[in-house]
Amino acid sequence: MPDSIQVAPQDLYNQRLVAHVHPPNWINPQPEGRYNLVVIGAGTAGLVTAAGAAGLGAKVALIERHLMGGDCLNTGCVPSKALIRSAKAAHAVVKAKQFGIEVNPSDVSTHFDKAMERMRKLRSEISVHDSAQRFKDLGVDVFIGNGKFLNENTIEVNDQRLNFKRAVITTGARAAVPAIEGIEETGYLTNETVFSLTERPRRLAVIGAGPIGCELAQTFARLGTEVTLLQSHAQILPREDRDAATIIHRQLEADGVKLILNAKTTRVSKTEQARQLNIESENEHIQLDVDEILVAAGRAPNVQGLNLENAGVSYDERHGVSVNDYLQTSNPAIFSAGDICSRFQFTHSADFQARIVIGNALFKGWSKTSQLLIPWCTYTDPEIAHVGLYEHEAHKQNIAIQTFVQEFSGVDRAILDGETNGFVKIHTKQGTDRILGATIVAAHAGDLISEISVAMKSGMGLKKLASVIHPYPTQADAIRKIGDQFNRTRLSPFIKRLFSKWLEWTR
Repeated sequence: MPDSIQVAPQDLYNQRLVAHVHPPNWINPQPEGRYNLVVIGAGTAGLVTAAGAAGLGAKVALIERHLMGGDCLNTGCVPSKALIRSAKAAHAVVKAKQFGIEVNPSDVSTHFDKAMERMRKLRSEISVHDSAQRFKDLGVDVFIGNGKFLNENTIEVNDQRLNFKRAVITTGARAAVPAIEGIEETGYLTNETVFSLTERPRRLAVIGAGPIGCELAQTFARLGTEVTLLQSHAQILPREDRDAATIIHRQLEADGVKLILNAKTTRVSKTEQARQLNIESENEHIQLDVDEILVAAGRAPNVQGLNLENAGVSYDERHGVSVNDYLQTSNPAIFSAGDICSRFQFTHSADFQARIVIGNALFKGWSKTSQLLIPWCTYTDPEIAHVGLYEHEAHKQNIAIQTFVQEFSGVDRAILDGETNGFVKIHTKQGTDRILGATIVAAHAGDLISEISVAMKSGMGLKKLASVIHPYPTQADAIRKIGDQFNRTRLSPFIKRLFSKWLEWTR
């Protein structure tokens, strides 16, 4: 029987969540014979691998020590996007006046506890899809407990031995905590604990302005918290297009977030009234008092406790399990997928890596991760979505590019929606219409980027995109407008003179 796990607060919704993804009365099956596939870790990569393999008739075992569904369901995509939606609703009330809607401020209040309760309710409803019972019904042997390798073809879980022909490591990653003096004694939140809050913190410091830090800083600010966002670089979202990051920077400030760049937190401590941060930024010493500290400073792979050495699997404490382009580890019989081994730490990336593992592990396929085209999105408001090469990456690889930009201030639907704060930027290979990369900043950039991803995957260039009719008015029409921009570059002075002469001749 699995160890009891409790998720705070212990209300009806979290009890339902735990009943689905770590059922307290679960009885592990008795393993019989050798498994075609044993999967350690029931996050997105593990669930997709197990379900897909079982659906093809393989004998599959799935092991999870904590909550099935992994980060995405429990502490990542699902709870964060639910809370972001509440924050957007609050912001819509603030913006209502510009649309001719008068709202009496005295009648408007933000109930943080209700927003969190809504999140927990929706998460519990979605959790049935990742439940132990559902996967048992799919034909998967589900084991709740700690899985560890005994040797190159055996895994032990709760004193039971599972022999396998192939195994897959999908144990994911956790929040990385920087080595700041006093942080453990002072206490802090991460994405793994912040969604257990029931009361809104009055003052919040967020350490790290990557995607998680920016999303949650904006969300808490819009829900009424006084937020300070600390970033060790000179730019928030340092991996993103600079123009895109600048827009988000300005929007965060407009939402009331205080940003401190080039910030190094040297020490934190706890007083009777606050948690106190000592910060160095551009030769300035800053003392910041807050009620809570949220650490959003990256991720660390979950390689501990697996006894990977027993299985001959190479790994690194910082970068995770080492895999080749086929997601094969140093043990040819063992594969890996998801955050434990990939620099693309996204749910959709883990999903498609799992599909590669199924084919390569069960059927000796030759699918490569390098063939995946992976878009991603940061769910601030506006969103930033990206696919392919950034401009700086193209320059670093000595790839000559041509860049086309369409501001949403020139797109009718964006003007009507009051959402002109953004752009579509597309890079093509110099002298051709072949799309190499794109960045979109828009209210629904995560939806818009898929059109460009489809074009890139299918080999469709900007010239053909220009011929795709888009409904009017839509914000996606910005993409077609960029196609028109490209076509205009093909009209050289010589071609224009020819057209002019032809028109004169045909009068």
